[in-house]
Amino acid sequence: MTTPAHVAIIMDGNGRWAKARGLPRVAGHRAGVEALRQTVRAAGEMGINWLTVYAFSSENWSRPKSEVSDLMGLLKLFIRRDLAELHRNGVRVRVIGERENLAPDIRALLEEAEDLTRSNRSLNLVIAFNYGSRDEIARAARNMAMAVKSGQIDADSITAESFAGFLDTAGIPDPDLIIRTSGELRLSNFLLWQAAYAELVFLPCYWPDFGRADLAEALRSFASRERRFGGVIASDIAL
Repeated sequence: MTTPAHVAIIMDGNGRWAKARGLPRVAGHRAGVEALRQTVRAAGEMGINWLTVYAFSSENWSRPKSEVSDLMGLLKLFIRRDLAELHRNGVRVRVIGERENLAPDIRALLEEAEDLTRSNRSLNLVIAFNYGSRDEIARAARNMAMAVKSGQIDADSITAESFAGFLDTAGIPDPDLIIRTSGELRLSNFLLWQAAYAELVFLPCYWPDFGRADLAEALRSFASRERRFGGVIASDIAL
Protein backbone atom coordinates (compact mmCIF):
# COMPACT_ATOMS: atom_id res chain seq x y z
CA MET A 1 0.00 0.00 0.00
CA THR A 2 1.31 3.45 -0.95
CA THR A 3 1.82 5.56 2.17
CA PRO A 4 1.61 9.35 1.81
CA ALA A 5 4.80 11.10 2.83
CA HIS A 6 2.89 14.07 4.23
CA VAL A 7 -0.50 13.92 5.95
CA ALA A 8 -2.26 17.07 7.15
CA ILE A 9 -5.25 16.99 9.50
CA ILE A 10 -7.99 19.51 10.26
CA MET A 11 -8.86 18.43 13.80
CA ASP A 12 -12.53 19.42 13.91
CA GLY A 13 -15.44 18.64 16.20
CA ASN A 14 -14.14 19.00 19.76
CA GLY A 15 -17.00 21.30 20.80
CA ARG A 16 -19.71 19.17 19.23
CA TRP A 17 -18.20 16.04 20.80
CA ALA A 18 -18.47 17.68 24.21
CA LYS A 19 -21.99 19.03 23.58
CA ALA A 20 -23.25 15.58 22.59
CA ARG A 21 -22.10 14.35 26.00
CA GLY A 22 -23.41 17.28 28.02
CA LEU A 23 -19.87 18.43 28.80
CA PRO A 24 -18.23 21.88 28.62
CA ARG A 25 -16.33 22.66 25.41
CA VAL A 26 -13.00 22.52 27.23
CA ALA A 27 -13.63 18.83 27.91
CA GLY A 28 -13.78 18.30 24.16
CA HIS A 29 -10.50 20.15 23.68
CA ARG A 30 -8.86 18.03 26.38
CA ALA A 31 -10.06 14.87 24.66
CA GLY A 32 -8.79 16.31 21.39
CA VAL A 33 -5.29 16.67 22.84
CA GLU A 34 -5.31 12.97 23.73
CA ALA A 35 -6.43 12.13 20.18
CA LEU A 36 -3.52 14.21 18.87
CA ARG A 37 -1.10 12.41 21.15
CA GLN A 38 -2.25 9.02 19.87
CA THR A 39 -2.24 10.17 16.25
CA VAL A 40 1.36 11.38 16.42
CA ARG A 41 2.41 7.97 17.70
CA ALA A 42 0.37 6.13 15.06
CA ALA A 43 1.69 8.30 12.23
CA GLY A 44 5.27 7.49 13.13
CA GLU A 45 4.53 3.78 13.35
CA MET A 46 2.75 3.84 9.96
CA GLY A 47 5.73 5.34 8.17
CA ILE A 48 4.40 8.86 7.65
CA ASN A 49 7.31 11.31 7.42
CA TRP A 50 5.41 14.58 7.82
CA LEU A 51 2.29 15.24 9.92
CA THR A 52 0.74 18.70 9.94
CA VAL A 53 -2.10 19.51 12.34
CA TYR A 54 -4.37 22.56 12.36
CA ALA A 55 -4.11 23.40 16.05
CA PHE A 56 -5.37 27.00 16.23
CA SER A 57 -6.48 29.20 13.36
CA SER A 58 -6.06 32.95 13.11
CA GLU A 59 -9.88 33.15 13.18
CA ASN A 60 -10.12 31.24 16.47
CA TRP A 61 -9.27 34.40 18.43
CA SER A 62 -12.89 35.47 17.85
CA ARG A 63 -14.11 32.68 20.14
CA PRO A 64 -15.13 33.51 23.74
CA LYS A 65 -12.16 34.64 25.83
CA SER A 66 -12.66 31.79 28.28
CA GLU A 67 -12.40 29.21 25.50
CA VAL A 68 -9.30 30.87 24.01
CA SER A 69 -7.74 30.87 27.48
CA ASP A 70 -8.54 27.17 27.86
CA LEU A 71 -6.97 26.43 24.47
CA MET A 72 -3.80 28.33 25.37
CA GLY A 73 -3.60 26.40 28.61
CA LEU A 74 -3.94 23.10 26.76
CA LEU A 75 -1.19 24.13 24.33
CA LYS A 76 1.12 24.88 27.23
CA LEU A 77 0.24 21.57 28.87
CA PHE A 78 0.82 19.61 25.66
CA ILE A 79 4.25 21.11 25.10
CA ARG A 80 5.36 20.86 28.72
CA ARG A 81 4.06 17.31 29.19
CA ASP A 82 4.76 15.82 25.76
CA LEU A 83 7.81 17.64 24.44
CA ALA A 84 10.27 15.39 26.27
CA GLU A 85 8.59 12.27 24.87
CA LEU A 86 8.45 13.72 21.36
CA HIS A 87 12.15 14.55 21.57
CA ARG A 88 12.99 11.12 22.96
CA ASN A 89 11.15 9.50 20.05
CA GLY A 90 13.01 11.56 17.47
CA VAL A 91 10.08 13.83 16.51
CA ARG A 92 11.03 17.18 15.03
CA VAL A 93 8.55 19.98 15.78
CA ARG A 94 8.02 22.91 13.45
CA VAL A 95 5.43 25.67 13.91
CA ILE A 96 3.77 27.62 11.08
CA GLY A 97 1.61 30.71 11.47
CA GLU A 98 1.93 34.35 12.47
CA ARG A 99 4.00 34.80 15.66
CA GLU A 100 4.54 38.54 15.91
CA ASN A 101 1.50 39.27 18.08
CA LEU A 102 1.55 36.16 20.25
CA ALA A 103 1.94 36.45 24.01
CA PRO A 104 5.64 36.16 24.97
CA ASP A 105 5.12 32.97 27.00
CA ILE A 106 3.32 31.21 24.14
CA ARG A 107 5.90 32.31 21.61
CA ALA A 108 8.72 31.14 23.89
CA LEU A 109 7.13 27.70 24.26
CA LEU A 110 6.78 27.28 20.50
CA GLU A 111 10.40 28.31 19.96
CA GLU A 112 11.54 25.95 22.72
CA ALA A 113 9.79 23.03 21.02
CA GLU A 114 11.45 23.86 17.70
CA ASP A 115 14.90 24.45 19.16
CA LEU A 116 14.96 21.28 21.27
CA THR A 117 13.88 18.98 18.45
CA ARG A 118 15.64 20.67 15.52
CA SER A 119 18.04 17.78 14.84
CA ASN A 120 15.45 14.98 15.11
CA ARG A 121 14.60 12.97 12.01
CA SER A 122 12.06 10.21 12.73
CA LEU A 123 8.84 12.22 12.20
CA ASN A 124 8.28 15.86 11.34
CA LEU A 125 5.35 17.29 13.31
CA VAL A 126 4.19 20.62 11.91
CA ILE A 127 1.85 22.58 14.18
CA ALA A 128 -0.27 25.22 12.46
CA PHE A 129 -0.82 27.74 15.26
CA ASN A 130 -2.34 31.19 14.81
CA TYR A 131 -2.41 30.10 11.20
CA GLY A 132 -4.60 31.18 8.31
CA SER A 133 -3.68 30.40 4.73
CA ARG A 134 -4.82 33.72 3.26
CA ASP A 135 -2.77 35.57 5.88
CA GLU A 136 0.21 33.33 5.09
CA ILE A 137 -0.07 34.05 1.35
CA ALA A 138 -0.47 37.80 1.96
CA ARG A 139 2.61 37.86 4.22
CA ALA A 140 4.58 35.89 1.63
CA ALA A 141 3.56 38.31 -1.12
CA ARG A 142 4.54 41.28 1.04
CA ASN A 143 7.93 39.78 1.87
CA MET A 144 8.56 38.91 -1.77
CA ALA A 145 7.64 42.44 -2.82
CA MET A 146 10.10 43.81 -0.27
CA ALA A 147 12.79 41.48 -1.65
CA VAL A 148 12.13 42.79 -5.16
CA LYS A 149 12.22 46.39 -3.94
CA SER A 150 15.56 45.85 -2.19
CA GLY A 151 17.04 44.18 -5.26
CA GLN A 152 17.44 40.75 -3.67
CA ILE A 153 15.36 39.15 -6.43
CA ASP A 154 14.21 40.21 -9.87
CA ALA A 155 10.47 40.47 -10.55
CA ASP A 156 10.86 38.66 -13.87
CA SER A 157 12.28 35.63 -12.06
CA ILE A 158 9.25 35.09 -9.82
CA THR A 159 7.75 31.62 -10.22
CA ALA A 160 5.37 29.45 -8.23
CA GLU A 161 8.39 27.62 -6.85
CA SER A 162 10.20 30.78 -5.75
CA PHE A 163 7.00 32.17 -4.20
CA ALA A 164 6.59 28.97 -2.16
CA GLY A 165 9.95 29.76 -0.59
CA PHE A 166 8.38 32.78 1.11
CA LEU A 167 5.53 30.79 2.68
CA ASP A 168 5.57 29.54 6.27
CA THR A 169 5.97 26.04 4.84
CA ALA A 170 9.21 26.76 2.97
CA GLY A 171 11.22 23.55 2.94
CA ILE A 172 8.19 21.42 3.83
CA PRO A 173 6.79 19.15 1.10
CA ASP A 174 3.19 19.78 0.06
CA PRO A 175 0.67 17.48 1.73
CA ASP A 176 -0.24 14.33 -0.17
CA LEU A 177 -3.35 13.76 1.94
CA ILE A 178 -5.55 16.13 3.94
CA ILE A 179 -7.98 14.63 6.45
CA ARG A 180 -10.84 16.53 8.06
CA THR A 181 -12.97 15.12 10.85
CA SER A 182 -16.54 16.00 11.94
CA GLY A 183 -18.14 15.57 8.52
CA GLU A 184 -17.53 19.13 7.34
CA LEU A 185 -16.52 19.35 3.66
CA ARG A 186 -14.22 22.35 3.41
CA LEU A 187 -10.60 23.37 4.02
CA SER A 188 -11.39 26.37 6.26
CA ASN A 189 -8.40 28.48 5.21
CA PHE A 190 -5.91 25.65 5.74
CA LEU A 191 -2.92 25.15 3.41
CA LEU A 192 -4.77 26.57 0.40
CA TRP A 193 -1.60 27.00 -1.69
CA GLN A 194 -0.04 23.73 -0.58
CA ALA A 195 -3.22 21.67 -1.09
CA ALA A 196 -3.28 22.19 -4.87
CA TYR A 197 -2.86 18.47 -5.61
CA ALA A 198 -3.59 16.92 -2.21
CA GLU A 199 -6.08 14.09 -1.91
CA LEU A 200 -8.91 14.96 0.48
CA VAL A 201 -10.61 12.60 2.91
CA PHE A 202 -13.57 13.74 5.04
CA LEU A 203 -14.50 11.54 7.98
CA PRO A 204 -17.77 11.76 9.96
CA CYS A 205 -16.22 11.20 13.40
CA TYR A 206 -15.48 14.09 15.72
CA TRP A 207 -11.79 14.66 16.39
CA PRO A 208 -11.73 13.26 19.97
CA ASP A 209 -13.00 9.94 18.57
CA PHE A 210 -10.33 9.81 15.84
CA GLY A 211 -7.97 6.91 16.31
CA ARG A 212 -5.55 4.56 14.61
CA ALA A 213 -8.35 2.80 12.70
CA ASP A 214 -9.58 6.11 11.25
CA LEU A 215 -6.06 7.05 10.17
CA ALA A 216 -5.66 3.64 8.56
CA GLU A 217 -8.99 4.08 6.75
CA ALA A 218 -7.84 7.43 5.35
CA LEU A 219 -4.55 5.89 4.22
CA ARG A 220 -6.40 3.07 2.45
CA SER A 221 -8.57 5.62 0.65
CA PHE A 222 -5.43 7.49 -0.42
CA ALA A 223 -3.79 4.30 -1.69
CA SER A 224 -6.82 3.49 -3.85
CA ARG A 225 -6.63 6.75 -5.82
CA GLU A 226 -4.70 7.59 -9.00
CA ARG A 227 -2.86 10.87 -8.62
CA ARG A 228 -2.53 12.69 -11.94
CA PHE A 229 -1.24 16.15 -10.92
CA GLY A 230 -3.11 17.69 -13.83
CA GLY A 231 -1.82 15.17 -16.37
CA VAL A 232 -2.98 11.78 -17.59
CA ILE A 233 -1.88 8.24 -16.89
CA ALA A 234 -0.63 5.78 -19.48
CA SER A 235 -3.90 3.80 -19.63
CA ASP A 236 -5.83 6.97 -20.48
CA ILE A 237 -3.44 7.77 -23.32
CA ALA A 238 -3.95 4.26 -24.72
CA LEU A 239 -7.69 4.86 -24.85
